[in-house]
Amino acid sequence: MFSPRILKTATSLTSRAFSVGPVCLQGKAPDMVEGNSHLLVTNVRNRLRQIVGASTNWKDHQQALAERASLSEHLASSQSELPAKTMKDSMIEVHLPLGTQPSLREKYLNYHNTVRFGRILEDLDSLAVLICYSHTWNKELERSPLSIVTALVDKIDMRKNIIYPDCDIKFTGHVTWVGKTSIEAKMHMTQFHDGAYSPVLDATFVMVARDPENKRAAFVNPLKLQGPEEEKIFQQGEINKKRRVDLSTASLLKVAPTAEERTVVHSLFLSTLDPKTVSFRSRILPPNSMWMEDAKMKGLEICHPQERNIFNRIFGGFLMRKAYELGWANACAFAGSRPILVAVDDILFQKPVEIGSLLLLSSQVCYTEGEHIQVRVHTEVLDPLTRQHSTTNVFHFTFRVEKAVPAIVPQSYGESMLYLDGKRHFNETMKGQ
Repeated sequence: MFSPRILKTATSLTSRAFSVGPVCLQGKAPDMVEGNSHLLVTNVRNRLRQIVGASTNWKDHQQALAERASLSEHLASSQSELPAKTMKDSMIEVHLPLGTQPSLREKYLNYHNTVRFGRILEDLDSLAVLICYSHTWNKELERSPLSIVTALVDKIDMRKNIIYPDCDIKFTGHVTWVGKTSIEAKMHMTQFHDGAYSPVLDATFVMVARDPENKRAAFVNPLKLQGPEEEKIFQQGEINKKRRVDLSTASLLKVAPTAEERTVVHSLFLSTLDPKTVSFRSRILPPNSMWMEDAKMKGLEICHPQERNIFNRIFGGFLMRKAYELGWANACAFAGSRPILVAVDDILFQKPVEIGSLLLLSSQVCYTEGEHIQVRVHTEVLDPLTRQHSTTNVFHFTFRVEKAVPAIVPQSYGESMLYLDGKRHFNETMKGQ
């Protein structure tokens, strides 16, 4: 929509695992030569700290956040008090020069000598926050009174299977829709290879604005649309919002499955009955299948200060990386081969994760079809003193392997609901392929 350029406002704020591809011989992009003025991925989080007045030192960081309470006086009492911003105001371009600066590669490499997609998720999360601060920035203030955090990842669609470990990467993005206290940001990732940039992925994040102490919602600048193309983009944001509301309303945690879904569950049940007996309790595993109970994997993370975000909670990108890596390992063990990421869908951030938390991650293969594997990762915080569990996030990943995979078979009613939920997410993903 726009010609790529660095966001002027942002500049003024401060002075799959994938299949192995051939070595990139032309991975150095002309616009990433040393000395260019574009923002680097490695500097995005520093830029965010400067915007909110946070510190890189743990002790000073806590004090700086406590001092943010005084910024509440700069919050608008209604959205109408804030000036409208255009999509161009939040347009930003960020570089990840893996080809031009080889020293950056180690952080992004896995042992297959390919790019760790979990690291890309971290970068996307930080970039989405910066885009939203660019939209809401008030040049008359030294620090932003808003605390902008990730509410959900609506969709990440992969456009190619290979991310080269030695080719320059470019992220671009801008605000595409605005509510009263929420913002949708769309981002695109491209990689320079064979003399040109080619698309790698498209990502849509929804962020929410809160007060300086991150306790209540805060108003954000309205969006001023310029021309029919921007109106179309904004309308898609409205469609995305309605789709999310409809999916939430129809959640299997709230309402019963449809008649068609009930038929699917009953057919699965019938396929597991032992023909040698006349009993509902005698169950056998159909050929080329696996019980859902046997297709799970778990992990634990102790949440240290190193992984904090600018608001002293655990960085959302870190949670996404850990969930993705567990989900990938689960799919790999299930299929017996390296999976390729197809899409990330509907990552919901239900509550923040505090520093020092015990984070439990549980991955489950919940649906399969042909060469595709649908994985659900559920994360929760365990309070070791009260032994209470609180859900923090739910992640949905769609993977593909180079061979047909076993069918996944639920046994209990709860597993059947997981199966149907996985099937819904898979079908929604396949609509966009």
